[in-house]
Amino acid sequence: MNKETKLRIHNITAKAALKFGSEASVLKKREEQRLEAAQMKFLRHLLRITKLDKENNQCIRQKTGAQNIVKEIKQYQKKWLQHVQRMDTNRLPKQALLYKPKGRRNIGRPRKRWRDQFHLEDQGTGNTSSPSGT
Repeated sequence: MNKETKLRIHNITAKAALKFGSEASVLKKREEQRLEAAQMKFLRHLLRITKLDKENNQCIRQKTGAQNIVKEIKQYQKKWLQHVQRMDTNRLPKQALLYKPKGRRNIGRPRKRWRDQFHLEDQGTGNTSSPSGT
């Protein structure tokens, strides 16, 4: 099988499996590292490059034309957020996005919420829009 066919198979099967369910989940650093490692393992195998060859990830991605899987997932999540924001307020995903529980949070470091990851990214870029549309 040639490289282009193997890359197509990767895009159809492996990428889909890695991205499955990621539109509504929060990626932690460890999970991002593991996703990237899984993608790079496949791409290295595709090009028949071992780690002993000391090729860096950017070089391998350039040779295959693949994008970083973590960046793709973040783009996928942003598209999902925009889709949910366009929904009517009586739809369940929109209600879940706008839901603010009453009461106190648990003691300790607050858990990272799905909407928080976009707020933090927007602060870094200077964008002032929030995921709740306000």
